[in-house]
Amino acid sequence: MTRPRTSAPLGRDAGRYLLPGEKAVVNQRRHWAALVRPAVRGVPVLLAGVWVLAADPDNRFTVLLGLAIALGALGYLGLAAGEWWVRHFLVTKRRVLLSSGVFVRKVAVMPLRRITDLTYQETLVGQVLGYGGFRFESAGQDQALSQITYLPDAKKIYDDISGLLFPSDAGRGGGDDEEGGDPTRRPEPRTPAPAAPERHSTGPIPGFRSAYPRGRATRSS
Repeated sequence: MTRPRTSAPLGRDAGRYLLPGEKAVVNQRRHWAALVRPAVRGVPVLLAGVWVLAADPDNRFTVLLGLAIALGALGYLGLAAGEWWVRHFLVTKRRVLLSSGVFVRKVAVMPLRRITDLTYQETLVGQVLGYGGFRFESAGQDQALSQITYLPDAKKIYDDISGLLFPSDAGRGGGDDEEGGDPTRRPEPRTPAPAAPERHSTGPIPGFRSAYPRGRATRSS
């Protein structure tokens, strides 16, 4: 049985994309490791801008240049942090949603019934830090949801999505070996069908003469 995830609060921004009465089985932001690459790019530029700004405070050109570099780096880091905050990966009992975009909001939707293949992948770094990713494939379509990365506790999310894609197997918990049932489960006893009445051959009744003898019919002339 699947249960809603509470690791990322479902705020107004993500909740408004759900239909009335629709509940999120999976609600997750990306792992903090998604901010490592923007930080590696932006922090050195920010430090360089601060260095240029403080190198010659009396030089107006270097002050403006350093200020522009520092503000640009701060804007880049702020945009990356805002994108991380607004991006939500949602899964309900009927569809998969991914909201993104800080200034221009974008919501990608894929119905669960259109998913033809689900691949779970976890790199070596992801195993250490605790994140993974998914690849969704839909019949004959190039979806924006084809690649989802940096999801924390991805194995649990994989189990939740698999339970939604195959509800009969998850809820039945039994069956024959070919359908994934428990091979150690004893088969239920079957009630034997009622036996058919025994048929007896009928012989001639003693003392009774039939009006239609069994003799060989003669051909009339």
